[in-house]
Amino acid sequence: MGQGNRVRRSGLRGAAVGLSAGLLALLTACGGGGSGQAPSADSAPAVSAAVVTLTPGDGAAQVPAQGGVGVAVASGTLTQVRLRDDRGDEVPGAFAAGAASWKPTGKLLPETRYTLDAIAADSHGLQAAKHAVFTTFVPTNTFIGFYSPENGSTVGVGMEVSLRFNRSITDRAAVQRAVTVTASPSVPVAGHWFGDRRLDFRPQNYWRPGTEVVLALNLKGVEGAPGVYGTQSKKVAFTIGRAQISTADTAADTLTVRRGGELLRTLPISAGGPGHASYDGIMVISEMYQVTRMNSQSVGLGSEYDIPAVPHAMRLTDSGTFVHGVYWRPASVFGSQNTSHGCIGLHDVKGGTSDDTPAGWLYDHSMIGDVVQVTGSAGGQVAPDNGMGGWNLSWSQWTAGSAVR
Repeated sequence: MGQGNRVRRSGLRGAAVGLSAGLLALLTACGGGGSGQAPSADSAPAVSAAVVTLTPGDGAAQVPAQGGVGVAVASGTLTQVRLRDDRGDEVPGAFAAGAASWKPTGKLLPETRYTLDAIAADSHGLQAAKHAVFTTFVPTNTFIGFYSPENGSTVGVGMEVSLRFNRSITDRAAVQRAVTVTASPSVPVAGHWFGDRRLDFRPQNYWRPGTEVVLALNLKGVEGAPGVYGTQSKKVAFTIGRAQISTADTAADTLTVRRGGELLRTLPISAGGPGHASYDGIMVISEMYQVTRMNSQSVGLGSEYDIPAVPHAMRLTDSGTFVHGVYWRPASVFGSQNTSHGCIGLHDVKGGTSDDTPAGWLYDHSMIGDVVQVTGSAGGQVAPDNGMGGWNLSWSQWTAGSAVR
């Protein structure tokens, strides 16, 4: 019947009943090539009895990530359901018994456009289909991870990749699975949680010099705690520099600096004195300041000292242990007496500009990620979460702190 045949199937029978005999004759004549008789109701296309209902409906917004999506059918069974995000990735789902309904088994991402398509068939095999497009909610509670080292940096072989989250993470496995650290040349890298806000990564042994490392944060849409979602989707790349490992012997009052296994220099030091012994164990330089202020109140020692311009300072622990220059004590102290409040002190002059002093030389020959190991101290071993002290854990202890098996 030409253009007239494009009437929607669902309304065809009702429309034909109300037509007058004259109009029917006119339609027949316009159709041309026919028998001259009006089509009977029996010749109209059959319509499926199956009725498909999509939740949410087409155009919906602020749909929750869980419990807000489903498909149901009346007078039929579902034969196919597809739920896809705006990149074409399919969300898995499952049919209920009898295929009368379907629900997604995977989580939906927030702030994402989805398409939902369903097909059902009635008892005669006639199909019905339905389509909807909707967007998920914009989360009000989010979390991010502050990372180190910096993108594009070159660091020492003792660098740990560290993420410190601004909110407590309860689903540590979900968050850890969304973070990867890869190395070239390849080496196994494992994560370790320190509490619910810090996740560090390291290989079994120190990094190999020249290794290229990539930290991939795929946290966008990851639910780290009930109702709290990640926002980051980025990559951070850095390079492992030369292998410099220094040993501070608090009994001999010396700092031995080795690079690639070869001795560079032995420097006289003054470590923690009576009542303030330095931490023992492996520590890593995490910050470097040509000049900085050191205040005893910031490390819980009251008003014992406040030095506004400490030169050539390199942080070893979060709790305040540094390797730094000292200009307020005579040069004779270094190499003979331990007089500090726990730091590793080297002779220096004011200003932090001279590289002729032991402290200035060490500063110029150091980088973030270099290892400093303290031995012979009575101060007890540094805690693994105090700075980058994770190297003091065995590999089995380190991997036991992973949330992913």
